[in-house]
Amino acid sequence: MGSRELEVSWVEYGGNLKGLSREIKHGRTAHNLSSSSLRKKSDLTHVSKVRYGLLRNLLTNFQEVIFGTKLAVLFPTIPLAIIAQCFGFGRPWVFGLSLLGLSPLAERVSFLTEQLSYYTGPTVGGLLNATCGNVTELIIAIFALSNNKIAVVKYSLLGSVISNLLLVLGTSLFCGGLTNLRQQQTYDRRQADMNLLMLLLGLLCHLLTLLFHYSGASTGDSADSSLHLSRAASIVMVIAYCAYLVFQMYTHRQLFEAEEEDGEEGDNDSEEAVIGFWSGFVWLTGMTVIIAVLSEYVVKTIEDASKSWGLSVSFLSIILLPIVGNAAEHAGAVIFAFKNKLDISLGVSLGSATQISMFVVPVTVITAWIMGIKMDLNLNLLETGSLALAIIITGFTLQDGTSHYMKGLVLLLFYIVIGACFFVQRTPSDQLNVPNIVSKSATQNSFWSLIQLKKFAVACNRFGSLCLQFSS
Repeated sequence: MGSRELEVSWVEYGGNLKGLSREIKHGRTAHNLSSSSLRKKSDLTHVSKVRYGLLRNLLTNFQEVIFGTKLAVLFPTIPLAIIAQCFGFGRPWVFGLSLLGLSPLAERVSFLTEQLSYYTGPTVGGLLNATCGNVTELIIAIFALSNNKIAVVKYSLLGSVISNLLLVLGTSLFCGGLTNLRQQQTYDRRQADMNLLMLLLGLLCHLLTLLFHYSGASTGDSADSSLHLSRAASIVMVIAYCAYLVFQMYTHRQLFEAEEEDGEEGDNDSEEAVIGFWSGFVWLTGMTVIIAVLSEYVVKTIEDASKSWGLSVSFLSIILLPIVGNAAEHAGAVIFAFKNKLDISLGVSLGSATQISMFVVPVTVITAWIMGIKMDLNLNLLETGSLALAIIITGFTLQDGTSHYMKGLVLLLFYIVIGACFFVQRTPSDQLNVPNIVSKSATQNSFWSLIQLKKFAVACNRFGSLCLQFSS
């Protein structure tokens, strides 16, 4: 790098050479740092004594990928879930084991994308994180689509957004506020404002589709028109997310870079890739295949688990799936809140919610379009209202740039109330495969209202005739 380029880069970072070194070296994001909080350093003492180079490399990769996380204790649930499925054990057991197995896999995908970014650079690494950060939700949604379970797709994606906004952010602010009672907790509002604007754009697309259903419920072509509107809105959402990636990785990268303290700077500067590029690529492919297998098990057994455990499908999809599937990322956000690093916690919770709302949801609608499945952006009235309130309360919570434990407690109470609502809700199993529950119910309600109005008009006509006869 020439002296002129170094001077320009130094000025762009406000004279902060530490920020410049991070940019040149790697450019770690909040998602990377959140997942790294659950990793542990592997002991390669015995592996390094192996004479054969190929075998030594294989054992090193296995040690780093499988035992390099604190969630390694959950890896045995993966073969147990496969065995339970192959030998016809109880389907609720298959559901539970598959759900637990997805948690360490999601954390390992984040680890592998970070390893690949050491070779590809921060830009491609950020793009990998933007596309693979929520690969679990996307794969579950695709398998649910292939089984024509539209309601499960909508429930699971909605639950991921709400859990990130209320549960993860609320827990982070609450725990961080209690741990740092005597310190002023602050964060950069600019990143939060941008994420909230993107979430409001996604909410607008959902809300307009819902209002379109109710305003045109009496017309026969309202369902097809709503479907066309949803597909057009999904394309707009994907374009907006691509512009958001350019904003995040190119023009305003400094807003999204995860800042680290001086004590941790030296440690991170010495970091390097622990596995090779092609090894990381093979491991990432294998992990994705296993996630696909477990996701298929989850989709096929969720109704049996609902009946066996006495919990509604909506509760399992909106509450349980996001909590277990993203446990590693959520735990990392809380850990950094304990360390008074709210910018990282906000980057994880709001960034993940934005990624699901503006990328996973429209990609799912477009994928359903390609598969010939009629899925739109229309959630039920209750679900859309819950999403709107979650975004609004999050915006009010983050408006002043400071935090304390009471804000986190309020967000958690919001989440508990929403969870209780879906806990008591009972969605009939025959409606899980209906492409649009709201349009069906809205049409039935409108038809019933027309019948009632007709009966009322007939009664009024008869009453008027009797009055005329009486007067004559």
